[in-house]
Amino acid sequence: MTGPDYAVDMMNIKAFTLVSAVERELLMGDRDHISIECVECCGRNLYVGTNDCFIYHFLLEEKAMPTGTATFIATKQLHRHLGFKKPVNELCAASALNRLLVLCDNSITLVNMLNLEPVPSGARIKGATTFAVNENPVNGDPFCVEVCIISVKRRTVQMFLVYEDRVQIVKEVSTTEQPLAVAVDGYFLCLALTTQYIILNYSTGFSQDLFPYCSEEKPPIVKRIGRQEFLLAGPGGLGMFATVAGISQRAPVHWSENVIGAAVCFPYVIALDDEFITVHSMLDQQQKQTLPFKEGHILQDFEGRVIVATSKGVYILVPLPLEKQIQDLLANRRVEEALVLAKGARRNIPKEKFQVMYRRILQQAGFIQFAQLQFLEAKELFRSSQLDVRELISLYPFLLPTSSSFTRSHPPLHEYADLNQLTQGDQEKMAKCKRFLMSYLNEIRSTEVANGYKEDIDTALLKLYAEADHDSLLDLLVTENSCLLTDSAAWLEKHKKYFALGLLYHYNKQDASAVQLWVNIVNGDIQDSTRSDLYEYIVDFLTYCLDQELVWTHADWLLQKSQEVGVQVFTKRPLDEQQQTSFNPDDIISCLKKYPKALVKYLEHLVIDRRLQKEEYHTHLALLYLEEVLRQRAPTGGKDVEATETQAKLRRLLQKSDLYRVHLLKEKIQGAGLPMESAILHGKLGEHEKALHILVHEMGDFSAAEDYCLWSSEGQDAACRQRLFHTLLAMYLRAGPSAHDLTVAAVDLLNHHAREFDATQVLQLLPDTWSVQLLCPFLTGAMRDSIHARRTTQVALGLAKSENLIYMYDKMKLKGSAIWLSEKKLCQLCQNPFGEPVFVRYPNGGLVHTHCAASRHTNPSSPSPGTRT
Repeated sequence: MTGPDYAVDMMNIKAFTLVSAVERELLMGDRDHISIECVECCGRNLYVGTNDCFIYHFLLEEKAMPTGTATFIATKQLHRHLGFKKPVNELCAASALNRLLVLCDNSITLVNMLNLEPVPSGARIKGATTFAVNENPVNGDPFCVEVCIISVKRRTVQMFLVYEDRVQIVKEVSTTEQPLAVAVDGYFLCLALTTQYIILNYSTGFSQDLFPYCSEEKPPIVKRIGRQEFLLAGPGGLGMFATVAGISQRAPVHWSENVIGAAVCFPYVIALDDEFITVHSMLDQQQKQTLPFKEGHILQDFEGRVIVATSKGVYILVPLPLEKQIQDLLANRRVEEALVLAKGARRNIPKEKFQVMYRRILQQAGFIQFAQLQFLEAKELFRSSQLDVRELISLYPFLLPTSSSFTRSHPPLHEYADLNQLTQGDQEKMAKCKRFLMSYLNEIRSTEVANGYKEDIDTALLKLYAEADHDSLLDLLVTENSCLLTDSAAWLEKHKKYFALGLLYHYNKQDASAVQLWVNIVNGDIQDSTRSDLYEYIVDFLTYCLDQELVWTHADWLLQKSQEVGVQVFTKRPLDEQQQTSFNPDDIISCLKKYPKALVKYLEHLVIDRRLQKEEYHTHLALLYLEEVLRQRAPTGGKDVEATETQAKLRRLLQKSDLYRVHLLKEKIQGAGLPMESAILHGKLGEHEKALHILVHEMGDFSAAEDYCLWSSEGQDAACRQRLFHTLLAMYLRAGPSAHDLTVAAVDLLNHHAREFDATQVLQLLPDTWSVQLLCPFLTGAMRDSIHARRTTQVALGLAKSENLIYMYDKMKLKGSAIWLSEKKLCQLCQNPFGEPVFVRYPNGGLVHTHCAASRHTNPSSPSPGTRT
């Protein structure tokens, strides 16, 4: 390759490669005086205008290179002299017209694109110093080109329509200063005047100042870069962007103070100065590449092809494929720049292809951030790129299930074999990576990202939790999960997580294996300190287990460990299950015979909690209570708190239940020194006097005697309760005045339960020696009850009289009105006429036979004409 020194790339990114298009020898041979003034490229056609008024036409042949770049071979087609002695200043192809617009000697000539002959009509535009074609035309004619010229007339621009063989002026607009450069978009002209840039609407004449600029210091640059947007050379070495609305939607790029030309090849702005070509990103405004290039004076872009020229040769800036640029950035760990460039590439790549490419770039960027332990950034990139999470899991040795068919992406998304290589064996980094994967997998396992990979995700998560002894291991196993049993079981066993292994078995409907494993832990056969209350957990687990055989298998073991806790497997079962026949109480009682404490608890459950009305259970429980009480009262023992509690339970059962075998218990108690229990049993047999005699005379427990009257009469009528209290009072009074304690008890009984007595009968029983003051509370209560009863009766009587009066009034009204009876009147019940003047009249006026009315009262289902007679 010949030409200026352009081979050295001074930046890290290689966005363009500079290749030769037209060598000096091909253009001018040994004629040193010839220099290039302008170039134009349209498709494969390259046109060059020289200082000696020649136009050269070349055909470009592009050859792609394996590196992603290209080379060009230019084949000269012909050259033609325009007949002037002035240089060719500008060239512009109008392919729709097959015309080349040539500016030479202030005149724009139309020549044929193929043979370079001027059009026969000789049509041309005179008096032009420079021109620009409107690439966003407003005319609408496809065989017409809109051209704006800066006229040789001072401060004037003109709009022309150019056809195949003629031109037509459309508009002439004056400016406030002499225009030096112009670009066109629709009705808008972007003009560089002597001291400033402006936007001018040539249709309305409205203009808007952009910013000042001194054209005497350096030539202006005005470049249309897209629809309604321009690139301008601003002060201070800035490339400024401006829209037709006069605003900037992009930040400026910083280029050389001595910039000569500018071009755009999205997403880059390319600038040319005396010594360099610089490449700047429109996305982040950073300079990306610098190419040494001396003696350059032309830089233009033609439909994505960027051409740069010296006075002796033409060169093409060949862009590297964007994907390769992005991969180079990623290879250099320049993630942010790569992502910005990838986003910017969207406009140049078909949507579906872009989405695939961009997703892969995000994934690569995610692994780069991951390798640098930038976990937050990596997580966002993984999620937004919808990474197959197995790509990440596969970095961690042994985490993917052995049954997984996953193979890594090709080409690979990263350069690491596994986590050991990535962290270079650094245990702290490895631990951080594992904590990140735990967090990430936990976040995505219930999202769409996990679809299709749930088994791999949950199995990997279980392995991480087990290895790290993480609390979340149990949470994972007791909720819905997709852990693979074979892999997970082996891993849990390896890390001695036997309780968790039991949960895994349970989730996979292998409850027998789960329970046996937990039993082994409790027995000390294997070690796992996960739960200190594992025995209670097993009881609770079996309580809710529907497998009857499994419960029976472990029932003895549970009861041997603790009768009180083990029996809960039967007593705390859900009620809806108990209503089924899965567990027969008789079978359970048979099992519990070896465990007396458990048997008592279970019978209490049946009798007290479930309230089963079965004599056998009530009697059995009462006998067990009695046996315990008798055992505790043996000479070797004593009345401690437990004995008192058991005895209280026995008494409560004897009082509340009516189902046990009273005579059997009475025989068992006889001679055992249990007067209270004996009294209760007498009461159950209706032997209230005997019961009260025991309580009063044998035990001397007056309070218990009063309580007896109350609970014995529960559910009975008031007369029954009154009889009991009168019996107790009579027993107190029979002892005579000498028994002072009984006298006091009698007075207290009357005063505390006044409403339970018939005052008349009581007064007849009381000794004459008792004072009124002694019985004041009783008498007051009796008087109050008597007065209340009398007043209540009076009220009821008054209400009855009022109701009777109302009925009498209604009856008088009915009797006072006349009733017409004729042969046409029919009985409302049988629909037959009346044979005699005897009838029954209802309040609604209906008349019926007397025998029909009597029949209706004896047969309520018969039709009724009214409710009252």
